[in-house]
Amino acid sequence: MVLRKYLIIGLTVAVAGFTLGQTVVSARQNNNYGKISGKYIVVLKNNASASDIQTVIGKHGIQTTEEYSNVIKGFSANMTEAKVSEIKKDSRVVYVVQDRVVSADGKVSPTTSTTNTQTIPNGVKRIGNNVANNGSGVKVAVLDSGVDLTHPDLKANLATVSKSCVSTARTANDDNGHGTHVAGTIAAVNNTVGVVGVASGAKIVPVKVLDRTGNGSWSTVICGIDWVTANAAAYNIKVANMSLSGTGVSDNNCGYTNNDPLHQAICRSTAAGVTYVVAAGNEGVNTSNSVPASYDDAVIAVSALADTDGVKGGLGLSTTYGADDTFASFSNYGSSVDIAAPGVNIKSTWKGGTYSTINGTSMASPHVAGAAVLYLKTNPSANWQTVKNALISAGEANGFGHVDASGNNLHPEPVVLVNNL
Repeated sequence: MVLRKYLIIGLTVAVAGFTLGQTVVSARQNNNYGKISGKYIVVLKNNASASDIQTVIGKHGIQTTEEYSNVIKGFSANMTEAKVSEIKKDSRVVYVVQDRVVSADGKVSPTTSTTNTQTIPNGVKRIGNNVANNGSGVKVAVLDSGVDLTHPDLKANLATVSKSCVSTARTANDDNGHGTHVAGTIAAVNNTVGVVGVASGAKIVPVKVLDRTGNGSWSTVICGIDWVTANAAAYNIKVANMSLSGTGVSDNNCGYTNNDPLHQAICRSTAAGVTYVVAAGNEGVNTSNSVPASYDDAVIAVSALADTDGVKGGLGLSTTYGADDTFASFSNYGSSVDIAAPGVNIKSTWKGGTYSTINGTSMASPHVAGAAVLYLKTNPSANWQTVKNALISAGEANGFGHVDASGNNLHPEPVVLVNNL
């Protein structure tokens, strides 16, 4: 079992078998750097048919946990080392890799609340409000712990389709809270209650890849990516947000050099027209050993800014993670990080129809996902690289409203702004 800890208003608490307070880095190290014992992902040749996949499964007597046919051809399964050795000899199999843990990148989870009046969260204020464009008609997939399917501030903006890739969950309803928070920042309804999202007219497509503890695996995430890719054209899914991370490295070749099925899956999904926005991670280290943030050839990676007053200039109150309009001390950095967004004290929707204020690059990423939706609303044929370049170009440069207080130029990336999209 992966140990996952959060800090809850200064108290360390145990919830659902997971001790809250420890960092995700320690959790991954306690699990052999994220590798899941006895679980593997099997990748067949690109030209493998559905019948080829079933033939391999049947020939080797495999009981699969997930099967893939769009972004990779293959499956995941619990197998012994002897079975792995056997299946590697099959001429239709290209490679077999051990599955790995991924976890939600929300850092702090304080007490939830309810609200009867609508407010614009500071994060949404900080990046601007494009009043002429609310992203209507564009759909964005939230690959996370699910979404509260009956939340009064979300349900009008929920698509009619959803997917669960978690074996213990029959629907994409959120039993953790993290995914609902992400969804609210992207597209909470502009009504009279709660909060409002960056793209308040967009439709959220819930894709559950993390369980009730906020943990998942490469295999469940690939399941989500596979489903999104298969349905992107039919449902106009233009953006996917993944506020999650695990241990791994990028070969800068879409995973073809180092046999990385997660990397390959994202690259093939972007080729199908989906823009992926991901969290940089919360360990305060270089993203070079974190995926998917290190996949610089496939995703838009987002770091976190501290902002307490919703305006630029650094005049707001200081936070536990840094002064107003400085980069959060927990935020990962590095050459693969593309852009920043508010990620400290972010108020958004939560499970059970409530609201919560939490921190993390998980909270920064959906601000950028919402901005990507707005850009794609007016530039529907743009590919993910065009979207990334447009967001960077329209962003706020260091020294023009925010600063990198590290003293080591760790965060040269701009802060996302939507007014010019």
